[in-house]
Amino acid sequence: MIRSIDNPVWEALGTKQQHFNQGTAWVKFFPENVSPFIGMKNWDEADRQELLLQIPDNRSFSVMIAKEVQLPEETELIFSIPLYQMYCSALNPVDERELTVRSLSDADVPQMLELTELTRPGPFYSKTITFGNYIGLFQNNRLISMAGERLKTNGYTEVSAICTHPEFLGNGYASYLTSKVAEGIFRDGSVPFLHVRTDNAAAIRVYQKLGFQIRADVYFAVFKKRA
Repeated sequence: MIRSIDNPVWEALGTKQQHFNQGTAWVKFFPENVSPFIGMKNWDEADRQELLLQIPDNRSFSVMIAKEVQLPEETELIFSIPLYQMYCSALNPVDERELTVRSLSDADVPQMLELTELTRPGPFYSKTITFGNYIGLFQNNRLISMAGERLKTNGYTEVSAICTHPEFLGNGYASYLTSKVAEGIFRDGSVPFLHVRTDNAAAIRVYQKLGFQIRADVYFAVFKKRA
């Protein structure tokens, strides 16, 4: 069953998050103000031709899949970087701390956008919060660290938007929030997984300490249709 997260965007938009799909049965993608991710079943020649027919000209998309993908020549590659996909079968406990952590709501979106713009944990837009279950750590009513959920497939939920303001790094806040989000995922009967840049050794160590393990190399790219 774990192979379902080899192609997590396709699986999410075909199962738990099919209500988000603004594409077709063959080319699935999220609303532009929610997420840039796009999914296809195989990313083969037939899929690539369908992709060119279905995607609009005026927005960029992101592909994230555990295999190398050849994009159509009619698209422009904007950015690409290798990722690891990690999952957690059993969470290592973290010490409880007296921290002001609470669920985040629409009222917090301006601060969430500000924090993610500064720290760049991954794409975060005005309606990304609709993925649900974001939590944040505050100091003097200022959001300084956050984490939440993103892609959801049958049996698996992605931990995402893990970030801490640079002024507050080194305090274990990201680790603590990641643990809390993962605990909620386990309570819901799913397995937590996440994606991390292969060159982010510090974050990888944090996730491994929590019980996450690397399971796949992931191709990530941002592209758009050529003008």
